[in-house]
Amino acid sequence: MEKLQREVDRVIKSFGGYWEPFEMLAAVIEELGELSREMLKFEGIKEKGEKEKVKEEIGDVLFALLCIANYYGIDAEGALLESISKYSTRDRDRWGGRD
Repeated sequence: MEKLQREVDRVIKSFGGYWEPFEMLAAVIEELGELSREMLKFEGIKEKGEKEKVKEEIGDVLFALLCIANYYGIDAEGALLESISKYSTRDRDRWGGRD
């Protein structure tokens, strides 16, 4: 993940630098909205969608999140590993066997 964070940093700096924190948060929210729209389409709830579009929007959400992580100097992989550990213990009985 560190390599990916460095690549996002390179791209952002080539565009002139990072946005302000709440502008980046707005970008995450916008991308989540786009992901939601594509998932609704793919699941047949709205129109007809494509898995490739869902994949594209997941990438956009991750890019936007890595921008925030970079801005604050947060190791995204470490943050994710901590969350996996938290969910593995705290919520292990919550999912009811869903795969």
